Amino acid sequence: MILDKFLDDMRAQQYLIERDVQQYIAEYESSSKAETIMQLIFRLVAWYNAWKPITELGPTILSAYTLTFQTHLFSIFPPSFLRGFKQLIASTIVLASASNPPPWAIPQDMPTTEQPPRPDYMLWMACETLGLLERYESLISSVCYEHIEAHVYGTCAKKWDESVLPKLRDWMTDKIVPWLVMPYARGARSAEEARSMLQGIGSRLDYHIYKTLCDLRIEEIFDIIIDYPDSQGALQDLKVASLRPGLEHVNMLVDRLCGRLQECLHRVDQRSQLVITLRKANKKRLLHPGADTKDILTQYVSIIRCLRIIDPPGVLLYKVADPIRKYLRERPDTIRCIVASLVGDGESGDSLVDENEPIQPLQQMQADDYTDPNWEPEPIDAGPDFRTNKPSDVISTLVSIYDSKDLFVKELQVLLTQRLLAIKDGNYERERRNIEILKIRFGEAALQVCEVMLRDMTDSRRIDQHVQAQKPMPLHPTIISRHFWPPLQTNSFTMPGQFKEIQEAYAKEYHLFKPDKRLHWLSHLGTIQLDIELQDRTVSAEVPPLEASIIDLFSRKDTWTIDELVAEFKSVEKTAIVKALTTWIDLGVLKDEDENRYRLLEIAEATRSGSKVPARPPPMVEEPPPLTVQRQQAEQMTVFWKFIEGMLTNLGALPLARIQAMLRFAPGYDRTIEQLAEFMEAARREGLVMVKDGLWKLC
Repeated sequence: MILDKFLDDMRAQQYLIERDVQQYIAEYESSSKAETIMQLIFRLVAWYNAWKPITELGPTILSAYTLTFQTHLFSIFPPSFLRGFKQLIASTIVLASASNPPPWAIPQDMPTTEQPPRPDYMLWMACETLGLLERYESLISSVCYEHIEAHVYGTCAKKWDESVLPKLRDWMTDKIVPWLVMPYARGARSAEEARSMLQGIGSRLDYHIYKTLCDLRIEEIFDIIIDYPDSQGALQDLKVASLRPGLEHVNMLVDRLCGRLQECLHRVDQRSQLVITLRKANKKRLLHPGADTKDILTQYVSIIRCLRIIDPPGVLLYKVADPIRKYLRERPDTIRCIVASLVGDGESGDSLVDENEPIQPLQQMQADDYTDPNWEPEPIDAGPDFRTNKPSDVISTLVSIYDSKDLFVKELQVLLTQRLLAIKDGNYERERRNIEILKIRFGEAALQVCEVMLRDMTDSRRIDQHVQAQKPMPLHPTIISRHFWPPLQTNSFTMPGQFKEIQEAYAKEYHLFKPDKRLHWLSHLGTIQLDIELQDRTVSAEVPPLEASIIDLFSRKDTWTIDELVAEFKSVEKTAIVKALTTWIDLGVLKDEDENRYRLLEIAEATRSGSKVPARPPPMVEEPPPLTVQRQQAEQMTVFWKFIEGMLTNLGALPLARIQAMLRFAPGYDRTIEQLAEFMEAARREGLVMVKDGLWKLC
């Protein structure tokens, strides 16, 4: 009866508490100051202490009173109290490390002679008295989570040159752990007891630090890879933070309590999120037509090196690289860029090859050796097609984009052709060194043709020296073996006049030296140094053979038309002849009389007074490049068109698989059905064949 009477009297006076709550909340809503909420809490504690029954009445009455007081209190708090209380808790993180508490953090009725053990002590005691800590436990922990996130993003974003995890551990030790003592370990009587009480919240906060850092680095992963190798510190953090949990052991950082540092080894599993984020970034920023193939390859190589730091087994690389490899396989110049990086200089892609990486043969995928005592099963998150014994060096990984290395060997031959024909001084040491390196990677058998090409260049100089010793000539040809060199663009023509006589004389001397061989001139290749003697001047120029042949014709007569020149050269296109004429017009040797007639200027035309003859750059000598691998394959497929045309004529409509099966009987046919499908589609666009229901037939 006494208890009921006491509680009824207390309820009758609770309007006084409601009035104070409304007053302080109104003040907070107008000022948004956390101090107002603290003053409200101190005021509520004063009401609690004023009505609290004396201890002589026993714990039952005290517990009933406390429960009734707190229940009513929680029922009258408006929504804005939660916002203010969260703001107040957030301010205690900074307050806990202050030297002296501010005036608003001390109750007004507290004697000035008493000093709290720490600046935020009175607040936590007041919150415990009112039951706020138990009631809003999740809110208090969310404050710490948000503080960790703000600190990680504020101090670690865009800082990739060093590992930030040690600094985060120190910050956790110096700032967070001391703050955790009051809300979570207030009653601890020793360091070990505090350790036990902080175990739960400490492990969750430790996990959150790793997860937040991992999320940040995953958001930045594309730029981190671009910045490699300067971003290795960030990669090491990501490697630690992304390890799969399971064998880790949690040790809490409570150094201020126990006096020693214990490392936190808790990890967060964000591997799948890393794969998803990086694949999206690659698709948006890398795998599109606006990106240069060389840039895509450079980024792919950086991805290989970075993901091997994070995940040495290669599961992440396998999942991320698959779209890149498919996209590169569809680009026509991928092989050329990779090959250029193998034999080129700084301008052609040396960045793909690490100079510190040892030169080794191309690695092939091998079957698992289950008898190996060091054999380990594949990682648990590996896909069904993943193999741990995939090629590990960068070059082998790039070559493995394609099913066969033969394409690379053919492209090597094309590139070597361009480089050898461009050498004028006879110094082939660099190309010889490149071939020796490539023999280590691709094997000696694959590089035999390249060795023959290099030998042809040295033999050609030796043969030319012999011919010149027998009969000095102004001609110095490069003699190559037709069967071992890639097909060169065929646009040859017969040199006129004195050039033809020089070629015939050289061929005669060569036949005397090599009776079993004869020369076939590729007149569209090379350059000729000319001194053109006119009546009032001599013009010196180094020009391609077509330009030299055209100016030689003007020694017969002074005026030629375009049609006459086309008829004279026969196999040369009209546009090429016009381009060659433009060279001599620029040099002031010829004049365009009208649209189709050109005249030799024996005497230079006088310029207008006061005007200057504009300086003309020397003509650009463009060597026709050898046919690329794709062009070679396209030309070879035209040879098999006669076989296809005969099949469709004699057998009618055929499916693609049947055409492929019959073409295998043709000599030299080694194309895949996909390449045949591309050729048939090209023939369909040209109107040669048509397809219906998967059956191909002639139009």
